Amino acid sequence: MAQNLVSAASLEAVWQRHFIDSTQLLDHVPRETRTWLDLGTGAGFPGLAVAIVRPEMDVHLVESRPLRSRWLNEAVKALELRHVSIAPTTLEKFPTAEYSVISARAFAPLPRLLRLAARFSTSDTTWVLPKGRSAAQELESLSGWDHTFHVEQSRTDPQSGIIVGRLSGKKGR
Repeated sequence: MAQNLVSAASLEAVWQRHFIDSTQLLDHVPRETRTWLDLGTGAGFPGLAVAIVRPEMDVHLVESRPLRSRWLNEAVKALELRHVSIAPTTLEKFPTAEYSVISARAFAPLPRLLRLAARFSTSDTTWVLPKGRSAAQELESLSGWDHTFHVEQSRTDPQSGIIVGRLSGKKGR
């Protein structure tokens, strides 16, 4: 069965649109980062791209769609990425653990994403969330969370932003 991993419109600029766009997230995380959790990784962006560039890091990819999970497993095997694990499940069923970095590209609006993923975060976890043109608006409308998030400009699209920062938890807790 055929599987569209990325949009046909992005194929002309696949290197910039997917690989460079993904690996630019490394500019916002500590060099000594050891664990990375990528939520709704799809075709492996940004998680798989990060794993290729940083083989010393344990990268965990969560992807609920079976065809994409199978493709990711094949890619990890072909690339001999022994430090990458793929969880073919929904985030709600993924076991709680703490990660140094959490990323999610086109996964969910920020309030829903935090609601689902805060349990994987500590006050030292760096969040890197490519949000495109909605980054500033999503961050401005975020309420109910103690955080140090800010928007960084994307190097691959002058109109896109990346939400970067740390989450302390729900306000009042």
